[in-house]
Amino acid sequence: PQGKYFTDFFIVLHEGRILIDILEDTSEEFINKLLLYRLRAKVEIAKTDLRVSLGLHNKPKEAFSDPRHPALGWRSYGSEENSQEVDWTQIRVSYCIPETNIELVRDQTYILEAGFDRLNGVDFKKGCYIGQEITARMHHKTELKKGLITVKVDGNAEVGTEILANDQNAGTLYSQSKGRGIAFLRFNKVVPEMKAGNAIIYTDK
Repeated sequence: PQGKYFTDFFIVLHEGRILIDILEDTSEEFINKLLLYRLRAKVEIAKTDLRVSLGLHNKPKEAFSDPRHPALGWRSYGSEENSQEVDWTQIRVSYCIPETNIELVRDQTYILEAGFDRLNGVDFKKGCYIGQEITARMHHKTELKKGLITVKVDGNAEVGTEILANDQNAGTLYSQSKGRGIAFLRFNKVVPEMKAGNAIIYTDK
């Protein structure tokens, strides 16, 4: 569907090839979609056996900085995974950075509601692409009525728990870490104190 999320990925130049860093669960269907647009070009599209390494410190020479936010550190690729021990969920929650198959729901999430514009995931000057019209219209002509924000969480609730404001649906609670969480909220329903299962949700909105 136009303007809605399918999957996110990184594109980097790696040893003379264009490398697409994508969640493995979505890779097969993604390759099939790319093949539809190959037409007569002499392009080979195939999986590699490269492993992704992640970290915050001692950035390897060949690594690149995660473009979504400086707090996400670096990524590199090789025959073996060599990732540093980092609480990535805490970082994502702190900076409201959505994750595929958690906050980013296929065929449901609009990328601007997920904050792709502040994560360097949208180019409003780029030429035609699928979903451009609705994305541009949401950016230039409307004010977002719902979206992802970081909230305070007192208690615990499962990912995907409904958030209630005055007993009415106000959104959904997703990733949580150390008393904070990422919530998808309808902004006109938000009140300072809400519920998500047995947890209390606080917001400044």
